[in-house]
Amino acid sequence: MEEEQSVWASEEQRRICKELAEHYRAIISLLGDDPDREGLRKTPERTAKAMMQLTRGYRQSAQEIISSAVFEHTGSRIVVVRDIEFYSFCEHHLLPFFGKVHVGYIPSGGIVGLSKVARLVEVFARRFQVQERLTAQICQSLTDTLSTEGVMVVVEARHLCMQMRGVEKQGAVTVTYDSSGKFEQEEWRREFYSLIGKNSIG
Repeated sequence: MEEEQSVWASEEQRRICKELAEHYRAIISLLGDDPDREGLRKTPERTAKAMMQLTRGYRQSAQEIISSAVFEHTGSRIVVVRDIEFYSFCEHHLLPFFGKVHVGYIPSGGIVGLSKVARLVEVFARRFQVQERLTAQICQSLTDTLSTEGVMVVVEARHLCMQMRGVEKQGAVTVTYDSSGKFEQEEWRREFYSLIGKNSIG
């Protein structure tokens, strides 16, 4: 059964890629270029495949990723994974925004494999997003899936929709954070900030 599902998924993805490529070909033509010229001839197919990869978060489960690597552990005050690079698409203009995510949690009898924290970030980043929702989804997913006494997530990002168009402000950095449990208390937030090398956020 699993093999059949895998074959079906690959066939379905090929169908979606083909349809996406047709749309990209039309977009190139509508914007005023010739999709049949040498440099653009394979661009629709390449772009379709790239977009399938860049939006793979729609086809992944955050809960399954976290649940697959939970281990019993007691004794750690805070676990922090900092400077997780991410790349996403702003849902308003479909232009990239990118930066770093810092995640901390207070274990309550269990911990999760460190790579799974980075994979969790990828699940939500590889979708059309706004930074505020991305931050909240990472925090909520860890809070719901992992046994903790609190979760803290900070996201720092640059948005090409601000740098390439509109106000065109190259140095602007957007910072968002979300928290649950003990991280609602100033003492725990300060400890988290110190662990990610900051005095405060905002």
